[in-house]
Amino acid sequence: MVNADAVRNVVGIIGNVISFGLFLSPLPTFIQIVKKGDVEKFVPDPYLATFLNCALWVFYGLPFVHPNSILVLTINGTGLVIEVIYLSIFFAYAPGPKRMKMLGVLAVELVFLVAIAAGVILGAHTYDKRSLIVGSVCIFFGTLMYAAPLTVMKRVITTKSVEYMPFTLSLVSFLNGICWTTYALIRFDIFITIPNSIGTVLSALQLILYFCYYGSTPEKSVELPVTASDDGDRN
Repeated sequence: MVNADAVRNVVGIIGNVISFGLFLSPLPTFIQIVKKGDVEKFVPDPYLATFLNCALWVFYGLPFVHPNSILVLTINGTGLVIEVIYLSIFFAYAPGPKRMKMLGVLAVELVFLVAIAAGVILGAHTYDKRSLIVGSVCIFFGTLMYAAPLTVMKRVITTKSVEYMPFTLSLVSFLNGICWTTYALIRFDIFITIPNSIGTVLSALQLILYFCYYGSTPEKSVELPVTASDDGDRN
């Protein structure tokens, strides 16, 4: 008979790999920022939100909060480090006003994290109470993160174009949601189940929209100047 914990670990490891890919997905953006030496019109909001989300899940996965959550701890710890790197790069190349706004938001997040940690450590003396408090906060912010693509989905429906909703990202998000929802259901964990099941449904809807509007998305064309060679026969 297959051991449930062994299956859960395998699913969690697959989830770690997929989540790691998602954390690395903004890498081309930051390579572009470093090469140009300018953040241009990019904003740090998604990375600040992911930083907070990862920090909360790291806290949730600590042994004294929710035991036996090592795979939750490892991937979110990795994600936290990656987000710190992204934010550091953004800070280095951002103009003064963007830096100040970023520092302000980051300061609020850190104060919030310290307040949650202090409240749990000092006020909750059982695993159940700690898991309930931190898990509930994780559900709230995790759901907000997964709900972010709703604006993109609305734009797809309005414009009948999937230009700003990459298929690969939607597919990987869908697979990631399935993995972590399955992981949470094997040894039922409502705090992981809720945000990831919502994420799975929203990612599935993105894929449906993609296939519905892919045909109506105008192809990008680049106008080239006509030269003598352009007038000749093409092979």
